[in-house]
Amino acid sequence: MTTRIPRRTVLKASAIAAGVSLFGRFAQAGELSAADYQSLDAWAMAEAVRRGELTPEALLNAALAHNALVDPRVRAVNMLHEDYARNLLAQRRAAGQQAQGALAGVPLLLKDLNTYLQGTSTSNGSRLFRNAPPASHTSTLIARYERAGAVPFGKTTCPEFGLTTTTESLAWGQTRNPWNVGHSAGGSSGGAAAAVAAGIVPVAHATDGGGSIRIPASYCGLVGLKPSRYRTPSGPAHFEGWFGASVGNVVSRSLRDTALFLDAGHGHEPGSAYWSAAPERAYVEELKRDPGKLRIAVVRQSLTGAPLEPAIAATLEKTIKQLSGLGHELEELTLGVDPRQLFGAHGMVIGTALLSLVHDREQALGHAAGADDLERITRVVLERAQGAKGEDLYRARQSFESIGATMEKHFERFDLILSPVTANLTPQLGLLSLDQDWETYARHAMGSASFTVLANVSGQPAISLPLGVSENGLPVGMMFTARLGGEGTLISLASQLEQDTPWAGRRARI
Repeated sequence: MTTRIPRRTVLKASAIAAGVSLFGRFAQAGELSAADYQSLDAWAMAEAVRRGELTPEALLNAALAHNALVDPRVRAVNMLHEDYARNLLAQRRAAGQQAQGALAGVPLLLKDLNTYLQGTSTSNGSRLFRNAPPASHTSTLIARYERAGAVPFGKTTCPEFGLTTTTESLAWGQTRNPWNVGHSAGGSSGGAAAAVAAGIVPVAHATDGGGSIRIPASYCGLVGLKPSRYRTPSGPAHFEGWFGASVGNVVSRSLRDTALFLDAGHGHEPGSAYWSAAPERAYVEELKRDPGKLRIAVVRQSLTGAPLEPAIAATLEKTIKQLSGLGHELEELTLGVDPRQLFGAHGMVIGTALLSLVHDREQALGHAAGADDLERITRVVLERAQGAKGEDLYRARQSFESIGATMEKHFERFDLILSPVTANLTPQLGLLSLDQDWETYARHAMGSASFTVLANVSGQPAISLPLGVSENGLPVGMMFTARLGGEGTLISLASQLEQDTPWAGRRARI
């Protein structure tokens, strides 16, 4: 059921030629050309399937063919589950359900990190999990997408255990940014973002524990919404990730696709002690709602002290001017959050969670992980976590709560907070890989993790929007953060910005 794409080679020329001929057959059969497939977002695909203008099989075929053509250059997809997808479509056709659901027929890729599809393996981007047994269940969020009609057919790359803001691993190699293949696609959902930016799928599942949706969305010119803590389910095996800092959603080209998938995925999970309050209305309805005059705080200073690169600073100023022109009220804000407390608590939770995951895997294997199983930075994180005490973890959880309270206090005055997503443009490949010494890695990581971690620790929803482009053509995202449960406000404002300066038509030439 699982096809593993070779890590250190690209597809043979014959396979690429087969992809070209496959698109030719689509045209002859009156199905989908390459250009037609890439012109559709998930919303349009589902509508066409429900109207009988397209079949789910045609969309799946087009996705597979385009993957064969472009993925050798971007290396975003590390596993194909075509048999799973074909069987799912056959079952739906037999039941007369092939054209049902808000996501009817939409081809979907899943992030290869702590996310499960029954009968397929999840590697977590690590050689330690390369021979992990097939999952006995499907993750609740993915099951909800399936019930809405989506068709999972593969997985996307991530760095080992999602520990860095690039997508490079010794297990799967380097994932490249479709806008410039010498640069990173970001991380840890870099495979998801690269797959969408390259046109393999219009939407890809992603997760965010420290910026892992928003950073690659910014670097790849996409929409990336991190929902409120517990807005989307994390089970059924575990009901929260990293004390709720890690949440699942998608990256997409169009805002309406983000709203569509959030409607399909959100809501309390049976058995879980955690959930966010139900929204006032469907998220797709927020697309049409006038946000009104909003009070928006502007945060310029990164929490790591990293200075803004000129293109980032220029995009921030342009966004401020755009928001003022749309009638919103803006004011400068200093957050009042202690970076040592923030990053200390976040790091403590990540380290102990990783230690637990690795210990479970070692127990299943019957031996300890060796130097060939884990990357250098991963080993440092594990070594530091070994010395953690129960009191340390308890205090980290208390820090999550106190920082969350500090942030909610700001939303008594403001509706949203505007900031950059990162202090830097997408870095060149290799700069943030986990296969280097700690001091060099930490120095290079200061710019990419400088704004996003806060919303993970505090729990608020935050969205990256593709509002700028650097002089050398690299996308630049800006981030908006709302109060807990404020996804509707984010979508409403984002819709206003998208109408003012449409971005969905901007495509990487890959």
